[in-house]
Amino acid sequence: MKLALREVLLAVRRAPLLSALGVVTIAFSLFAVGLFGLAAVNIRDALRRVEERVEIRAFIADATPIEAVATAMGDIGAFPEVAHVDYVSPDSALARARRELGEFSDVFEPGVLPGSIDIRLKPDDRDPQSVKAVAARVASYSFIDDVRYGEDWVTKLYQLRTIATVVGLVLGLAFAAVAVIIIGTTIRMAVLARAREISIMRVVGATDAFVRLPFLIEGFAKGVLGGFLALLLTWLASSLIDRALGFQTAFFDMGIAVLGVFSGAVIGLLGSAVSVGRHLRRV
Repeated sequence: MKLALREVLLAVRRAPLLSALGVVTIAFSLFAVGLFGLAAVNIRDALRRVEERVEIRAFIADATPIEAVATAMGDIGAFPEVAHVDYVSPDSALARARRELGEFSDVFEPGVLPGSIDIRLKPDDRDPQSVKAVAARVASYSFIDDVRYGEDWVTKLYQLRTIATVVGLVLGLAFAAVAVIIIGTTIRMAVLARAREISIMRVVGATDAFVRLPFLIEGFAKGVLGGFLALLLTWLASSLIDRALGFQTAFFDMGIAVLGVFSGAVIGLLGSAVSVGRHLRRV
């Protein structure tokens, strides 16, 4: 291992420009993937914030005893899909309408709006089928006059999320494939630059494992450095976008950041293994 590490350091000293080019190529390849990932993360967060507004509003008939409403709220709160249940009195509904629709505040008079039960669902139960099923169960109560949840809006939101997920997955894999090809080509150049050295090592009796080890270590190190550099560039790009647009965008959490650096290390390691393996088969 010590000998392999020394060979790596010697190779870097002999060709520092080529080594730097390898790291930069890995960094910019992963940077392109990182930018796309950053866009995907922010789109996902934006859709999640919109989904948080999905709610079912059940309007209560006039003169309904508050005890019956309280009992129904307890039953509805026990539904497995329900996260939170609120009672909105007629006065509160009036105040909310005047606040949200200030330009039409003169239209709303006391006693015009009924009370309601507002129901928010759990994050995993906001798809159209779940929302419709809960709405149907709530509508079965005798004192519920009407149930509204924006069926068309919920359906379109769910379709948008599905499309964004599929497109994100396909484009993400495409970007990753291009990055792997570019990185593999760069590492291949480094292997070819040391082709004579590999041939001499084979002539003096070096085993394939002995020949491969320095290249594997070098590829792993370049991948790690490239991954860190790509993460730094992505963070700088995110900061510039925040300043340009004037609002805070979401950045990768620690798990995704570590995964990005690990991906660079794996790509560097595999690229070196494949490139050296091809060259050894030809020697």
